[in-house]
Amino acid sequence: MGKPLLGLSMMAEAEFVSAVLPLLQSNSVEVFEWSFDTFYNAEEPGWLSDLLNFYAGNNRLIGHGVYYSLFDALWNERQEIWLGKLRDELRKRKYNHITEHFGFMNTENFHEGVPLPVSLHSKTLEIGKDRLHRLQDAVQVPVGIENLAFSFSLDDVMEQGLFLDKLTEDSDGFLILDLHNIYCQACNFKVGMEDIIKLYPLNKIKEIHLSGGSWQESIYGKKPIRRDTHDDIIPEEILSILPFVLSQCKNLEYVIIERLGHTIDTEEKRSDFLDDFRKVKMIIDSMDWKIFDRNSWIKKEIKISKKPLEDKGLYDEQTLLTKLLFDHVNVESIKNHEFHYFKTKDWDPEMILTAQNIIKKWNPY
Repeated sequence: MGKPLLGLSMMAEAEFVSAVLPLLQSNSVEVFEWSFDTFYNAEEPGWLSDLLNFYAGNNRLIGHGVYYSLFDALWNERQEIWLGKLRDELRKRKYNHITEHFGFMNTENFHEGVPLPVSLHSKTLEIGKDRLHRLQDAVQVPVGIENLAFSFSLDDVMEQGLFLDKLTEDSDGFLILDLHNIYCQACNFKVGMEDIIKLYPLNKIKEIHLSGGSWQESIYGKKPIRRDTHDDIIPEEILSILPFVLSQCKNLEYVIIERLGHTIDTEEKRSDFLDDFRKVKMIIDSMDWKIFDRNSWIKKEIKISKKPLEDKGLYDEQTLLTKLLFDHVNVESIKNHEFHYFKTKDWDPEMILTAQNIIKKWNPY
């Protein structure tokens, strides 16, 4: 089947376009990933539409959703509208597959936040499967889920691979393995990247994400927190483990480098970004891909109920947790609160404070 295609997550900022121009001119970008829902309420500039349409017309465009919110316990009009706009998008241009993030967002400014993690529980799994099946039902292409960088506890980190495996089992769904997200978890919970990766169903990995991030100063003074901010070079630890990961993912089709457009704003950063691309290309080119034989995908018939699955108890807990984090409630109060669906007693205090800062940043009022 040949080696996976190397590409970029497309950004609309002028700085990004300027930085990637040499790669486009040399035909080095083999595939583009486009976060289609970031432009649901905006007009695409003509040059962007032309570029996306060009890649789509050559079967080299993949779609990445950000705001569907897979684990919201109540189905809302926002998700219905989101699916409707996705159908319109797929009528407009061809995507080879569609992906979304693990987690939920039920804050007011959901369109600017980050998804919060959920623990593996029979009810959260049911909700996630219902939402994933509705997403799959809306499109005629494979649908995948990306692992999350942020976790509250080591237990959640170590069981996310199993959770994602169970989530995708009925729909023949696949996974994006975001290696910087794994790196964040490894740093924040003092565990080896390889130890986490081995817990994932690597045969389901169809796409790999590579990016950089930043360190947030520790609130307790114990350890800095690694954040998935997409604003720096790919860490050496990720490049070092990449050959091992590539060798284990037998159904891999795409490797995507992510970088926020406005963060490539100096000549040095442009040079570093292009250098990252070259390093990743060299690693991919050095592998023997002849032994790989990828599975073909056929859309499964999934019976979905007319009414979306909902759970008021889970919704109340998601809403309460979001409020407690937003209100910067004392960490011990959150840890000692009697939740049914969240294992807050096991949560790392540092990660609770980090979540509070993230939510406050995106919901300042």
